[in-house]
Amino acid sequence: MSDMVDQAAGGEEHAFSAEVGRLLDLVVHALYSEREIFLRELVANAADATDRRRFEALTDAALALPEGAKVRIDPDKDARRLTISDDGAGMSKDELARNLGTIARSGTRAFGEELARHKPEERSGLIGQFGVGFYAAFMVADHVDVVSRRAGSEEAWRWSSDGKGSFTLSPATREQPGTDIILYMKDDADEFLDAWRLESIVRKWADHIAWPITIRSDGEEKPANAGTALWRKPRSEVTEEQLTEFYRHVSHNFDTPWATLHWHAEGTIDFTALLFVPGSRPFEFGEQVRESKVRLHVRRMFITDDAALLPPWLRFVQGVVDTEDLPLNVSREMLQATPVLQRIRKAVTNRVLNELRTRAKDAESYAKFWDNFGPVVKEGIWDDAEYRTDLAGLARFRSSTQEGWTTLAEYVARMKDGQEAIYYLTGDNPDTLPASPQLEGFKARGIEVLLLTDPVDSFWPDRLGTFEGKSLRSVSQSHADLETFEAPPSEGEKAELDTLLPALKEALGDAVSEVRGSTRLVSSAVVLAAAGHGPDLQLQRLLRRSGQAVPDQAPVLEVNPAHPLIRDLAARVARGEPITDTALILLDIARIQEGESLKDPTAFASRLTATLTHLQGGSA
Repeated sequence: MSDMVDQAAGGEEHAFSAEVGRLLDLVVHALYSEREIFLRELVANAADATDRRRFEALTDAALALPEGAKVRIDPDKDARRLTISDDGAGMSKDELARNLGTIARSGTRAFGEELARHKPEERSGLIGQFGVGFYAAFMVADHVDVVSRRAGSEEAWRWSSDGKGSFTLSPATREQPGTDIILYMKDDADEFLDAWRLESIVRKWADHIAWPITIRSDGEEKPANAGTALWRKPRSEVTEEQLTEFYRHVSHNFDTPWATLHWHAEGTIDFTALLFVPGSRPFEFGEQVRESKVRLHVRRMFITDDAALLPPWLRFVQGVVDTEDLPLNVSREMLQATPVLQRIRKAVTNRVLNELRTRAKDAESYAKFWDNFGPVVKEGIWDDAEYRTDLAGLARFRSSTQEGWTTLAEYVARMKDGQEAIYYLTGDNPDTLPASPQLEGFKARGIEVLLLTDPVDSFWPDRLGTFEGKSLRSVSQSHADLETFEAPPSEGEKAELDTLLPALKEALGDAVSEVRGSTRLVSSAVVLAAAGHGPDLQLQRLLRRSGQAVPDQAPVLEVNPAHPLIRDLAARVARGEPITDTALILLDIARIQEGESLKDPTAFASRLTATLTHLQGGSA
């Protein structure tokens, strides 16, 4: 307890403990990111004190709460004063000095420890630690008075301070037990004297505290909070309408949730969760931050939505997790890196995954979910080693041979005899990708290819590596694989490539790393392939678009020896005719097929026009 240093007129003056003196400036200027937090802290303390009195009354009926116990907020614009009152346990003179004059000393904490010693099977349900949070009042107030009367006592005392190093204690009058916290507001804190502003803060931070909270406006006390923690109710007592309303409240969406998860976990950790998977993709969902915004509550009090209770690949999940056990740091905003929080995260993540596995059995319903959030879930295959295999099993894909969605397991079950890889093709456009020249050889041999069109699809296959013992391989880098499968009968003659390929390489120069004959083309004349074992062409394009450096590695140009154009070109080379313009046109055609932008559209148009003019004149 702080030492009394002087006897002031009408009260005893005390110096704050050294810890308080050092902390006050930090609280006012740096501890909290938003000034409105002060109201959350004071309302939490008021609800805490009310809970404390309720529990004390279990063994002492004289301490029973009055009928209609609540937390009252009374703004007075004329006096520039804000009062937060409760009917709780109150504090004695010594408790005021001890709890408000020192750090790491809390009436709430001491009460919780006492309760645990005597009745370990009960949980107090208390909200926080009266002490540190209280000092947030000085962010908005030049001066603070606390008038408190301990339940069971006739005495009331006033604690008074400007937060500048000392406080005074003096006798006071209060008709009923409880506490009044009176804030004399700073000149720049007018907004916190408006009833509508105070109500919005309560709705945001303390809407589901069990005790009623009222705000005086126009001479009347008006309810400010819902007063019911919906997630704390048994599932059988909650209607679908209530769940939908609550979902819309926490998510700010207007749809109906696709899935609702409501459960209470007991054992090594104790928490209640009410989570929702949205029924539609939120507007500008792709623009949002990647962190989960599930709300963390401790004994009904909202603490933060930045606790990362779910991994980024489940960030679309909305809702509340309310725990009994989570220890907090000096501010409710700064959670300790505690094993309890880690266990809660793991338990909540596993529960959501189990729900997705169960609902995936309904293919039609799950398809709607995957359309909305599949690209986000696939991010976990890329960046979460712990859940990578689980997510691969939940993923759905379009296919070159199947209608609708398919799974990796279903693909493996359909693989051809001797097939050792799961083949996939990445691209930007789901409408044009099925017609890509990259697929021709695979289609001709009856080999299924997964069609991937989300940006993340260019990344996760390499990280996953294998599925059920089968490697994942891009078709653009599987030139040699096709040779292990029997090719369909070839129709027509094939061009002689011995002289054509060197001629094409000479004409194209450094624009290509190699020109080679293709076994994977059927109807197209040319196709591009990535050189070596680096990133495939789609990944290279994505990296360039994002401004990242990509190794300057020219692609491979593959030509179809059975195509009439290639046969004609080989004949022209045999006759000694120049083929540079035609070679450049073929390279540009291959780029267009891959969805690339032409480096010189004007030159392409000029060469193509000249070629068409020449053909129109009758030359072969």
